[in-house]
Amino acid sequence: MAKQKYYVVWEGKTPGIYNTWNECKAQVDGVANARYKSFESLQEAETALKAGANKSWGKGKAAAKSGAKGAPKTAGAGAGEIDYDSISVDVGTRGNPGPVEYKGVDTRTGEILFYVGPIENGTNNLGEFIAIVHGLAYLKQLGSTKTIYTDSRTALSWLKNRKIASTLVRGPATAKIWEMADRALQWVNTNTYENKVVKWNTEEWGEIRADFGRK
Repeated sequence: MAKQKYYVVWEGKTPGIYNTWNECKAQVDGVANARYKSFESLQEAETALKAGANKSWGKGKAAAKSGAKGAPKTAGAGAGEIDYDSISVDVGTRGNPGPVEYKGVDTRTGEILFYVGPIENGTNNLGEFIAIVHGLAYLKQLGSTKTIYTDSRTALSWLKNRKIASTLVRGPATAKIWEMADRALQWVNTNTYENKVVKWNTEEWGEIRADFGRK
């Protein structure tokens, strides 16, 4: 049986302590810059709520792990403290498939570093993958080894495997998104980089800094 966790919401629809992730999620979905985190005991949660978000938010337990040698550097969920000297990418969609837009932002300040879209007839996963690769190319051009955060496990797996596994049908209506995805995949297969690409730990850290707030 999974161990009981307690979820503190500092900034959301109704701040407080919640007993389940679904209850917490209902309070923070669609809230820009929501801040919340899980704790192992009610006492820890109560202390954290009183102390305020700045004492606990963005501080996890496990350190992020990079990918295997020779493979793109990626990390799964469970990352530790946020590396604020990084960029975060995310996608906004209206329908899936539907119009797709994405952006990359400075994780510390939220400053938009690049923004693309809307691209007609795309999917969230394709947009997330393209956004990651755009971030890698952007940082490589700057000579930067900063970390990239994404909240998409699917896009991370495509990056790791250097293969896109989308079911979106190719055709005139989807030509643009596929052109961009193919170009992104080609970039991955013809470039090297030192940047880590890390899964944003939404449950503990809140929505990714680049979130479009369309949940």
